[in-house]
Amino acid sequence: MSADYKPVSWTRSKAVYDSVMLVGIVLYLLAFLWIGPRLQSVTLPPDAPTMAMKAYGSCAFLMLTLVLCIGPLARLDTRFLPLLYNRRHLGVMTCAVAAGHLFAVLDWHFAYSPTPPLAALLGADTAFIPFGIFAFLVLLAMACTSHDFWLVFLGPPVWKALHMAVYAAYAAVVVHIGFGALQDARNPTLAIVVMLCTATVCALHLAAARREHRRDTSLATPAPEPPWLVAGRADDIAENRAIVVRPADGEAVAIFRHQGRLSAVSHVCAHQNGPLGEGRVVDGCITCPWHGYQYRLEDGTSPPPFTERIATYRLRLDGRLVLLDPRPNPPGTPVPPLELPA
Repeated sequence: MSADYKPVSWTRSKAVYDSVMLVGIVLYLLAFLWIGPRLQSVTLPPDAPTMAMKAYGSCAFLMLTLVLCIGPLARLDTRFLPLLYNRRHLGVMTCAVAAGHLFAVLDWHFAYSPTPPLAALLGADTAFIPFGIFAFLVLLAMACTSHDFWLVFLGPPVWKALHMAVYAAYAAVVVHIGFGALQDARNPTLAIVVMLCTATVCALHLAAARREHRRDTSLATPAPEPPWLVAGRADDIAENRAIVVRPADGEAVAIFRHQGRLSAVSHVCAHQNGPLGEGRVVDGCITCPWHGYQYRLEDGTSPPPFTERIATYRLRLDGRLVLLDPRPNPPGTPVPPLELPA
């Protein structure tokens, strides 16, 4: 990295987020290791290393499920947005817990092999191990590139495409469990948990996709004078909030209302392409609901010392109707906010 980036810019919300996460992980592992052996209906309870492998593995799977559920939950209900702000911390910790599972496997199953443990693992003639290795490598790549330095260095599209591999990793984990732990499970509990988690992830993403599809297909109405579009009524825009307008051609536009004036900017945040129109105005700046990136209403530029910029748009009134020029101005172009009559 460079001197311009800090490893973590700690805030109170991040400290609380990480504290709750760490406490939850520790409590889960302790509960699993203490309760797990007592639920085994066998004469000889499982040994401690085997229970540790199961504890770390199940914890990582549940955490990865939560990581994939946070996104659609936040789109379906804004009350889940606080979970989204620092989701990368949860992803990095998921990788760390998965590493604990990997090291427990190497330390137990391959510790007495004449072959080095890692070589023995890679050469093992079992169907489920390659899926687990693939999933861990994806999580490791995501954890190593989670910092904003890599987001800027790679660019948002490439960075986002890389991190979309988490879905392939999740599918690989499900196969890894199916060909591995489920083969010698003596009760259906694990199978039920895996099926419920997988079904929940799929259902939430389908529900969020359906909601977004309905919004994306509601295009703005052309105004009598092209290229202007009818964005909606000024009275329908809540104070410090926005409506999102989707032209037939071009990107979606967010029109914000603040102190009796309207401003139009790109709906896409320059950080991770977050939905700016779902955010609100905080301290006079448009604030992205994903990670709190801010932009000034009058020119779409982040306040100093930040340098992010987004496109701005022109507005005008026709009675109480708001008209939008869908042609974007260059990012950071000043556009005077549109005054609303009393």
